[in-house]
Amino acid sequence: MTLQILVVEDHGDTRRVLTGLLGHFGHSISAADNVESALAFVRAKHFDAIVSDLALPDGSGCDVIREAKRCQQLTGVALTANDEDDDIMRGRDAGFDYHLTKPIDFAQLRNVLGQIAQAKSGLDA
Repeated sequence: MTLQILVVEDHGDTRRVLTGLLGHFGHSISAADNVESALAFVRAKHFDAIVSDLALPDGSGCDVIREAKRCQQLTGVALTANDEDDDIMRGRDAGFDYHLTKPIDFAQLRNVLGQIAQAKSGLDA
């Protein structure tokens, strides 16, 4: 199943690799490099999932997921270099459903997206 995914990552190389691989997996990808552009996408388009870095130049991925979940029903995947319990709790409190640490394990990310697709197909049935 193809997912509509918004990737929010300020590091250019990481964003390009993520969008390229997720597109290769068959998903439809939009990409933003900060909170402001991510929220513009959320207001303009429906997404099944947001895969977002937590540390962004103009705020936090927590800001993105909070607002996105106010606007639409989607799944949030946080990406961060920090795997401290308080960071994970802050992300969960903001609305992230999954928390993955960098460097990104693409097999793990693909597994998470598979779970999201499976849950979505169950809702569409």
